[in-house]
Amino acid sequence: MIYFWQQVYNFCQHITSRIGDKLLEDFAKLEPTRKADGSLVTAADKWADQEIRTGIKQCFPTHGILTEETEHLLPINDWCWVVDPIDGTTNFTRGLPIWGISIGLLFKGTPVFGFVHFPQIQQTYHGYFYGDTGLTGPKGAYLNGDRIYTSNADASMNHIFTLCARSTEVLKNYFPCKIRLTGVASYNMLLVACGAALGSLEATPKIWDIAGAYPILRAAGGQLIHLEPQPVFPLPQGTDYSHRGFPSLCVAHPKLINEFKPLVEFIGEKALQHSS
Repeated sequence: MIYFWQQVYNFCQHITSRIGDKLLEDFAKLEPTRKADGSLVTAADKWADQEIRTGIKQCFPTHGILTEETEHLLPINDWCWVVDPIDGTTNFTRGLPIWGISIGLLFKGTPVFGFVHFPQIQQTYHGYFYGDTGLTGPKGAYLNGDRIYTSNADASMNHIFTLCARSTEVLKNYFPCKIRLTGVASYNMLLVACGAALGSLEATPKIWDIAGAYPILRAAGGQLIHLEPQPVFPLPQGTDYSHRGFPSLCVAHPKLINEFKPLVEFIGEKALQHSS
């Protein structure tokens, strides 16, 4: 199993570095088009998606693939890669430096390995979290090779909490932290993982937005609370995830759940009503 995990890490490191270098050449130079769901896409998204899918098929031919741009049906394979070729396409096209390549590896529907590379700001996160899958292997969460952990601080106005653009309604009431919006779901979660933020809220992320960051967050000590009544993982196989949202609250440590969850639950309820 150690050899397998080394293969997985080496593959992610190599392909995200190569693709990232090419994307840097296209940064802020491409005009996007709008997809049916309202999100943006560029030729660079499609190219990166194809390159990653081709690489996976060559290196891991028995594994399934689910990506934002092409493959939305979770296959029945035990192992499945979930890919967002450019998380933060709007930032990428408008010249904002926070955008990345997000790759998650699922085992029987549960994310167990994540690798997220942000070429413009030269940050690369990876992590392993096996949960109840019975898998063994390397442990921990890392930023540029250094071990990272979530913060153990209490909420205060000297700490940061990140929101997505669709969850700013929480600001109508008192909120116990300073708010930031980066525009990138995976980066928001990883800010919690590395201790920079105490929490984050995503109202309508898709599975490719969170699959790469989830194992890193959990390995660093953080929690992901799904704002819906039923457990999310393991994901049912054979399901189309093109329109399925996963309203989620991330927190640095369990004590923060009771503080933040009552403030944000209505966001999850609205998101689920909208998707049903």
